[in-house]
Amino acid sequence: MSTTRLPGPTVATLTVTTPGDREVRITRTFDAPRPMVFDCWTIPELLKGWLHGPDGWRLEICEIDLKVGGTARYVWRHRDGQAMGMSAIYREIERPRLIVATELFDEDWTGGETLGTVVFTEVNGKTLLTQTILYASQAARDGALGTGMTSGIADSYAQLDARLVSLQHGAKGAA
Repeated sequence: MSTTRLPGPTVATLTVTTPGDREVRITRTFDAPRPMVFDCWTIPELLKGWLHGPDGWRLEICEIDLKVGGTARYVWRHRDGQAMGMSAIYREIERPRLIVATELFDEDWTGGETLGTVVFTEVNGKTLLTQTILYASQAARDGALGTGMTSGIADSYAQLDARLVSLQHGAKGAA
């Protein structure tokens, strides 16, 4: 198992491991309650506020039908005009604990469908997020890791941190 720790712009650290030949596991703690973090993963208006990836990319299209058998569609656009699309089908949903979905990029640069599992665990008012991606092959996994995906995830999670702070401040102001 290989482990990489990437420091975020906050005190949180992104940990990336390869527990099996075809898997990538990403863990990160967020200073927000589990239902709020889950909502940021599943409500299009919230997701569009943070799931951008590396600098220059923006999530332009985000459509989610959050139910078992429901679909999701994401399209990111780079400032140079390049687009990257992905479709998903939800296999399991346990709000606010678990999301399991199959995912396929339009350009199929991951070597086929992936299975993504996201587990949200509440720990002392914070949320430990564990994301596992199962690729079709070890070569597909290694290829994905070689794209700079971990830095894109780290950047997106830093944006999620900022979004969660904003949502929590808004909730306190409304109280």
